[in-house]
Amino acid sequence: MDPVRYRILGTAQALRPDGSPVPVGGARLRALLTVLALRPGRTVPVRLLVDEVWDGDPPADAPGALQALVGRLRRALGADTVASAEGGYRLTAAPDDVDLHRFERLTGEGTRALADGDPAKAAVVLDDALALWHGPALADLPDRTAEAARWEARRLDALRARHTAALALGHAEQSLPELTGLCDAHPLDEPLQALRLRALRDAGRTAQALAAFEDVRQLLADRLGTDPGPELRALYAELLQPEELDGDGGAEGADPWGRPPRSRAHGGRG
Repeated sequence: MDPVRYRILGTAQALRPDGSPVPVGGARLRALLTVLALRPGRTVPVRLLVDEVWDGDPPADAPGALQALVGRLRRALGADTVASAEGGYRLTAAPDDVDLHRFERLTGEGTRALADGDPAKAAVVLDDALALWHGPALADLPDRTAEAARWEARRLDALRARHTAALALGHAEQSLPELTGLCDAHPLDEPLQALRLRALRDAGRTAQALAAFEDVRQLLADRLGTDPGPELRALYAELLQPEELDGDGGAEGADPWGRPPRSRAHGGRG
C-alpha cells in the first residue's frame, strides 16, 4: 500500500496509511524525497532537483542519474508516488500529507486562536504542530542552511505562541523550564525573554524576574549596545511597583533602563 504521509522535519521518511515507515535508504534518495516534499503536488524542474540533491556538484550525466534516482524512489514508495511532468517531477501528495506543510497550517490556526482570545484552543493546536518535529528541519538536504533556518524560525514563532497560551491559562510554573532553555539558546530574543519574565512573575518569583531583567539588560548592552525594548521596559516597571500601576499600565517613578528606583514622596513622606 502506498504511503500517504511524509516527514521532512527531521530525517526524511515516508509513512504508510497505518503509520509504519517505508524504508528510504541512501542519503541522495532521502535528499530527493525532501526536495520533492517541500513542493508537494508541484512540478520541480530537473535543474533544481539536480542542484539541490547533488549540492552543485552533479554527475556527468545529471538527468540520467536523476532519472535513475527517481526510479529507486518509486520502487521504494510506489510507482504512482512520483509523477513525471514536463521538465521535471512532482510528488503526488497534498500539502497536508507533508509534516512541514501541516505544521505551517496548524501554527497559523493556533496563532489565530490566540489572537481571537481562545488560548485553550491555541494550546491544543500548537501542541499538535510542534509534535510534528522529529529533528532538524530538512536534515537530509546537502545544503540546508538558508531554507532550514526559515523553518527553525517558524518553529520558534510557534513556541512563543504556545507559551503565551500557557501563561494565559495560568500554567506559568509548567512553562518555566522550557522557557529558560529557550532563552539560554536565544539570549537576544526579547519576546522570549519577556515571556520568561512574565512566567517568573506569574509563578510568584518577582525577585528572580527582576534579576533576570538585569541580566538581559546587561547582555543587550554588552552585545548590541542597546537598551531593552518597550515590552521589556514596561514589564520591568510592572515588576518594580505592581501596586502603583496607573491606567496606562505604567508604574510611577519606575526607571525603564534597569536602574534602581529613586525615592518618591507619598502623602508627605520622603
